[in-house]
Amino acid sequence: MTDTDTTRKMRFLVLHDHGMSTSWWWVHARSAREIVEAFAEVEVVDHTDTVDRAETWDLNAVDIDAPTMPGDLDALKAQRTAQRDRPGFGALAGRSVVHLRRRWDGEDGVDAADYLMEVGPDGRRLRQVELGDDGAAVKSGPDDWPFNPPVVDLFDPDLAGMEISRAEFEAEWLRAAHMDADR
Repeated sequence: MTDTDTTRKMRFLVLHDHGMSTSWWWVHARSAREIVEAFAEVEVVDHTDTVDRAETWDLNAVDIDAPTMPGDLDALKAQRTAQRDRPGFGALAGRSVVHLRRRWDGEDGVDAADYLMEVGPDGRRLRQVELGDDGAAVKSGPDDWPFNPPVVDLFDPDLAGMEISRAEFEAEWLRAAHMDADR
């Protein structure tokens, strides 16, 4: 038995944001970190107002060590299990700031572009530069976005290959026009 096996479990409010909808659970675990290591693409919510509101919701409560999980949570656990042994797993987790370059090949009426993102430890964007295939560079920040959910899971092994330097991000940030500026 390890020390973590004897640590008392606490109840955490856990969220998975699907984009247009969300799923919520109470998860009994030894720490918030244990939850994000066990389930892909989840967030442990600790905002007092949200936790207080969730007390009135009819949410499933699960133990992190249970052999099966309800619905989406089971799929998110399987996704994390599949990631665990891949190179790069968790390489970006625990950092205060990470810089990434992600390619968007274009769909849904959005042109193809490279997105340079500065993200915090929770996977939320802090700043972003969109580099269009036409050479245009547009920067934006939290005040420009109506919503700012986590956009990346920093345990995802695929992200390790997308990391760029702070210097590369800053150079493009300085070059870019603000999204509200006339272009």
